[in-house]
Amino acid sequence: MNPKRKQRMILVVFLLLGFASVIGLAMYALTENINLFYNPTQIASGEAPVDARIRAGGMVLENSVSRDDETLAVSFTLTDYQSNVVVRYQGILPDLFREGQGIVALGKMDSKGVLIADEVLAKHDENYMPPEVADALEKSGYSIKDNNDKRDKSGNGAYYPQNKDTP
Repeated sequence: MNPKRKQRMILVVFLLLGFASVIGLAMYALTENINLFYNPTQIASGEAPVDARIRAGGMVLENSVSRDDETLAVSFTLTDYQSNVVVRYQGILPDLFREGQGIVALGKMDSKGVLIADEVLAKHDENYMPPEVADALEKSGYSIKDNNDKRDKSGNGAYYPQNKDTP
């Protein structure tokens, strides 16, 4: 093999190895950053992986929010009205966070079935429901359509779902 051809062959091999390395690292980074959505029923049945970052969505159960008086620690229950999941969060909750509303929490499940959230997202107005949360509630047998009719009269925006099977 002449030296020029050998030099080209070595260059092609190094380029292929470089491209393969870049593609491998990109694929690894993408798998690490995937946040799959789970509803409380899926989490309670064990479908959500432990120690992997997930998104959990549902409604904040009424009278379930407890705040630590000395720190920013908050604990609340997320529900799809079939199953409940306890969520723990350390930080300032969004201004629109309140009981009876749809939220999405991002975090990791611990071995006890508690979601340790590092981010909590709340809806941006009274009529908006995250699509994943809306789908999960519909699958659990609760209708979120016309939710303005189901809100309490106090004006705090709490959502009281109606079961589809009852009039």
